Amino acid sequence: MEKGRGAQINPHNKFAKEEIVVEEAFKEFCRLNNEKWKNAKTDYINVEPKTIITKVDSPDVPFNYSINPYQGCEHGCVYCYARNSHQYWGYGSGLDFEKKILVKRNAAHLLRNELEKKNWKAALVMLSGNTDCYQPIERKLKITRSLLEVFEEKKHPVGIITKNSLIKRDIDLLSSLNDQNLLRVTLSITSLKEETRRLLEPRTASVKQRLKTLEELSKAGIKVNVNMAPIIPGLNSEEILELAKTVSEYGAHSIAYIMLRLNGQIGSIFTDWVQKAMPLKANRILHLIRDTRSGKLNESRWNKRMKGEGAFAEHVSGLFKIARQKYFQNTERQPINFDVFEKKSQSQLKLF
Repeated sequence: MEKGRGAQINPHNKFAKEEIVVEEAFKEFCRLNNEKWKNAKTDYINVEPKTIITKVDSPDVPFNYSINPYQGCEHGCVYCYARNSHQYWGYGSGLDFEKKILVKRNAAHLLRNELEKKNWKAALVMLSGNTDCYQPIERKLKITRSLLEVFEEKKHPVGIITKNSLIKRDIDLLSSLNDQNLLRVTLSITSLKEETRRLLEPRTASVKQRLKTLEELSKAGIKVNVNMAPIIPGLNSEEILELAKTVSEYGAHSIAYIMLRLNGQIGSIFTDWVQKAMPLKANRILHLIRDTRSGKLNESRWNKRMKGEGAFAEHVSGLFKIARQKYFQNTERQPINFDVFEKKSQSQLKLF
């Protein structure tokens, strides 16, 4: 297996007319000559989008707009539903998704322009609805931080979904937004087992770092929702109650989950990965996944794709019901404050 990467293959881009095929003879030639036939490094490619806020038309998510400062994600989570979207940019959904990262350096400028439009109405904008806004290159480029600075300046609601401890860097901005009820934070924790984390999510923050991040955010007064996403039957599904108990002890305000769905090319990417990474468990895991998807690896129907169907899916749902009753009874919170943005916008218009 390729070390430090989730996907082990790079399926052909369905929109591309030509396909690059590496012959076994060439691989053998490289091996004999002590040469590498794969490019191991990550490429960061600057792009110049004209807009930055994306409308989200899905009844399965609690937000209507998202911003993705990066397309592609170096975290390399093998199960990531966003992999398919990389094909629209001319790349593959497998290794390309992890190695070809598109960078939107003008994101903050675009955001300010869009929030200042007269017809813009305050709504929760999620960072990120597709790829992680705190992936490794963010430490250097600080695009996500520049976006948060605009949201804080404009007094506009923002949400964050991440599995990277780098979010701690921005606690100053997050606290300011939180004090005005303008913030929602979700931290993804898929497993408490570091070995599982390394295989599933090779370039993400460790389990220890994520729990520490949860604790620090909580101590700063920020209510964090922990998302156990995805639930992979036969792999991390037995950890549900233990994980719920642990994250509650570290300060999580609430907990949610998403059942694994292998949409598009992710089915072949995941199947290849699990057979290589866990050959003894692979057949059972794939069988249980199909049990939650009416015999398939994927489910695209609204209101079904996130939770699954069947006996195993009902079992998972029941475990989360128990977990919430036992560890997360007080999950009430103040509603998001949309009014402060409108008032600030109106006061600015009076200057003209």
